[in-house]
Amino acid sequence: MCSVESFRNAIRAESLDGWLFCNFKHRDLLTDTLLGLGEHTVSSRLWVYIIPASGDPVKIVHSIESSILDSLPGLVRTYTGRKSLETLLSGFSGLRMGVLSDPHIQVLSTLDASSWHLFNSLGIRLCSASGLIQRTKGVLDDTLYNTHTLAAAVLHRAVMESWNQVRASFADSTPVYEGDLQDLMLSIFRQEGLVTDHPPIVAFGAASGNPHYTVPESGAPGNAGKRGNRLLADQVVQFDLWAKYPEGAYADISWIGYTGVQIPESVRTRFRTVITARDLVAPAISEAFSAGKTLTGYECDQIVRSFLLAHIDADAIRHRTGHGIDTDCHGSGVNLDSVEFPDHRLLIEGSCFSVEPGIYFPDYGLRTEINVCIRNGTPCISSPEIQMELLTLET
Repeated sequence: MCSVESFRNAIRAESLDGWLFCNFKHRDLLTDTLLGLGEHTVSSRLWVYIIPASGDPVKIVHSIESSILDSLPGLVRTYTGRKSLETLLSGFSGLRMGVLSDPHIQVLSTLDASSWHLFNSLGIRLCSASGLIQRTKGVLDDTLYNTHTLAAAVLHRAVMESWNQVRASFADSTPVYEGDLQDLMLSIFRQEGLVTDHPPIVAFGAASGNPHYTVPESGAPGNAGKRGNRLLADQVVQFDLWAKYPEGAYADISWIGYTGVQIPESVRTRFRTVITARDLVAPAISEAFSAGKTLTGYECDQIVRSFLLAHIDADAIRHRTGHGIDTDCHGSGVNLDSVEFPDHRLLIEGSCFSVEPGIYFPDYGLRTEINVCIRNGTPCISSPEIQMELLTLET
């Protein structure tokens, strides 16, 4: 949990009167995460926690669960029924309160409709807390940034060792399946103490044209114990992997390889297109900072998307440019997104996000991904190496 003072700084920066949290039966995991609350407490009644821009926080709790927020600082106010709850909440009528509800960013809209209507009916002016989250959970301090870069180094090692296995399979004619490389990556994670919320994406050939391809759980047809597609010559290979240390921030990278001796000109040209699009973001952020401006996630997505659309059919572009990264892989911070969930939040100091343009076709896809963190007013790429050329059987 962030300190109350950190919450207050965010509230003031967003020109709000306070931040209103509430939960019921632990249904809102984001609220529990933001406040550092575990699922071990009994929560059968609605509770409300309000951090004002100044003054003591207020805990509004049911009388049968009056200790549920004891881990948090603030004044305790108990209620027993709807009328007494409304009386306590009425004291905040007319104040502009950040809540977890946003008309554009669905992942941050965890406030239930019943509570929203309750607060609104009492005259509390409900505002999106997306900017507040960006300034608290959505930024990396020095400690989290260090864990992020350490995780990025392990991910890079996993990519290189997996590609070495690809090269070895062609050198000695040993069959390799998608599941083999996925298992290798996961074993490296375990060796280094990393955890992940989902196994890496390993996709061969046409499977790489599916942005969120999943290696099948069952064995490959006719090959007991093997999972996924067998690696063949003249195929695009897509790696996408993400992991973190248990108390750290995620890293998330994607690399692309090709298993043929001669790379088709169409693959080479399209690869160069996504690499060029990816590398437009960091310079644009630097240029804006130099001019005294701060770009939004929306604007960065538009920069990349405009370039891709000038070179690639729109149907091949299936997703936004990037997502926020914090202690969750798809974090609560700013997304580089102008089309799915348009994100107009600023890329402020401490922001960390992926830049991962991708283009997809029936027979293959190409997605490159780096992570960028704003450090001391500079966009820093955290990967130990940035892919500039396709991985090949010679490299």
